[in-house]
Amino acid sequence: MLQHGARVQQVSRKRIVIWVAVGAGALTAVVVPLALHHYRPAWTTIQGAVIRSDEDPRKELPIAGALVTATRGESSLTTQSDPSGYFKIPFPGVIWPGQTVLLSFRHPDYQALNLTLPIQFRSSTKELMIAAMKPVPVQASNSSSAPQVVVSNLRVRYTVNSQSTQNIGSAVKIFQVVNRENVPCRRQAPCSPDGYWKASTGSAEMDAGPGNEFRDARASCIAGPCPFTRIDSSGLTHDGRVITASALDWSGTATFLLEAEVFHVGIGSEVRELYPVIFERTVQFNLPPTEEGVCLEAEVNGVSMVFPLGPDLNLSWATCTERNGSDIEKSTVYQCQLKPGYRF
Repeated sequence: MLQHGARVQQVSRKRIVIWVAVGAGALTAVVVPLALHHYRPAWTTIQGAVIRSDEDPRKELPIAGALVTATRGESSLTTQSDPSGYFKIPFPGVIWPGQTVLLSFRHPDYQALNLTLPIQFRSSTKELMIAAMKPVPVQASNSSSAPQVVVSNLRVRYTVNSQSTQNIGSAVKIFQVVNRENVPCRRQAPCSPDGYWKASTGSAEMDAGPGNEFRDARASCIAGPCPFTRIDSSGLTHDGRVITASALDWSGTATFLLEAEVFHVGIGSEVRELYPVIFERTVQFNLPPTEEGVCLEAEVNGVSMVFPLGPDLNLSWATCTERNGSDIEKSTVYQCQLKPGYRF
């Protein structure tokens, strides 16, 4: 009887294991297709940066104008890197796990580069792609064996316009408030602060003229029963072209003085110079957002010359790009690459 009971228990355990295995298989068969069906990457956009390949991180400069092509199956999209080297390629539809995106990078001054991006379950398309392109050897890009032109003693000159103020003098005005002392007010405004005596008011206004403004304005009682006067200086608290002072007098006639410094407000230009940073064949410099009239001064084969950069960034001896800096003020970052036939 004991053996028979043990056999029954073994059979029951086997049946339970079989049913659990069948149930797990059925659940997997349902859950996996549903997971694949509902799988959607958070975004199907590939983004990254194209930089110059170099062992020195200081020389890994951004590459502008690189042709970036992404290929997935029969779909192919192309874009260009911006002046900071950034590129972004959005894909229509869904990129499924297990697929591979091929990325190609092309630039006339750099060797071709191909990368692959395998798509997995976890946010592969969120990865930031860094494409480090090797520059074409200078000798290979020079078709002429003539000596290279030497560019030396390089400086950057630019103008910054800013608001300036200059003290051009002062202004004075005297005004009076006529009143009789010891006259009861009888609730006929204006009255003294305690409401007992009849009072009078008076005011004076000054205009600094076009392009000027008053600063440090002040008013005071200079003659008469000054202890029984009160000056309203609310019209003097802010600098401006026009200022106003008023006074209340509840005694005899009083005399007041209004004074202020006069400043002329204008736009002044300041010429500045800086020495750019040079890495091998590349020049880098950063200018404030208010810069104007950018010029590069250099000695070309020993001859001093001035090269206006201009809005098109045209230089006879270099190819230049510009981009906004990442700082709050949005300064301008310039990068110039020497053309073939020139050297620093």
